[in-house]
Amino acid sequence: MTAIRHQPAPDGATLAFLNATIGYDGHPALHHVSATFAPGTLTAVVGPNGAGKSTLLKAAIGAIRPIGGEVAVSGCRRNEIAYLPQLAEIDRAFPLPVFDFVAMGLWGRRGAFGGFRRADDEDVARSLAAVGLAGFEGRLLDTLSGGQLQRVLFARLALQDAPLILLDEPFTAVDDRTTHELMDVVAGWNAEGRTVVAVLHDLDLVRRRFPRALLVARRLIAEGDTAAVLTPDHLAAARHHVEAWDEAAPFCEAEHTP
Repeated sequence: MTAIRHQPAPDGATLAFLNATIGYDGHPALHHVSATFAPGTLTAVVGPNGAGKSTLLKAAIGAIRPIGGEVAVSGCRRNEIAYLPQLAEIDRAFPLPVFDFVAMGLWGRRGAFGGFRRADDEDVARSLAAVGLAGFEGRLLDTLSGGQLQRVLFARLALQDAPLILLDEPFTAVDDRTTHELMDVVAGWNAEGRTVVAVLHDLDLVRRRFPRALLVARRLIAEGDTAAVLTPDHLAAARHHVEAWDEAAPFCEAEHTP
C-alpha cells in the first residue's frame, strides 16, 4: 500500500522511509529503503552520481509519491518542511529583489493576505546579515554570484523556522569560505533542535561536520555513525551497485524472509 502521512508529535520532526520504493513513471530509482531521521539529528545523504539521493528528498516533501511502501513525516506538516533544491533548479532570470525573495520564507506565517509588519522587515534584514549579506535587500537576484545566491537561499530558509530542513547539494559551485560559513549556519539550525538532512558529494566535509550518514546506491547501502558508514567496503559496494543498475527494471514487491 502506498501512503504519505504527516502526524503532529511533541518531540520534534521525524522523517522515516518504510520499505519505500520511489521512482518515476513506474520505474524505481530507489528500491525498498527503510531509514529513519530522528528528531534533532544532522545527517548527510551520500552516494555516487545517479544513486537516487535527490529523489529521496523529493519523496520526503511529497513531490514524488512512493511506488510502494511509505514515507512518513511526524512532528510537522508537509508545508512546514524547509526544502532547498539544487542551485541549477533555481530560476535566476526574473529580476526579483533580494528582499522580496527572502521574505517568501515568511509565507507560512503570513499567508497570501497576511500583510507585512515592521518586525518582518527586521527579520529579513537579520536573516541576510546572518549569512553575510547585510545591505543586499535591494539587489536583484540576476545580479548575484552563485555564492551570494546560495546565501540568499539560506536566509530564506532561516525565515521559515522549520523543524525539518532538507538541503540538496547546498554547497555546489560555492567557494570554501562560503561553504564553511554556511555549514556553520546549518550546524546552528541543528543546535536549535531541528532535524537536518543534506545531500552532499564532499565526503571529507561529511566526515568533518556530520555525525550521521546515509549511503544510498539505488538502495540503502548503510546508515548510522558516519565513520561506520563511509568505509572503503561500503563505498565500493555503492559504486558497484549503481554501475550494475538496470534502468528498465520494473517495480518488484518486497522480499519476505521466512
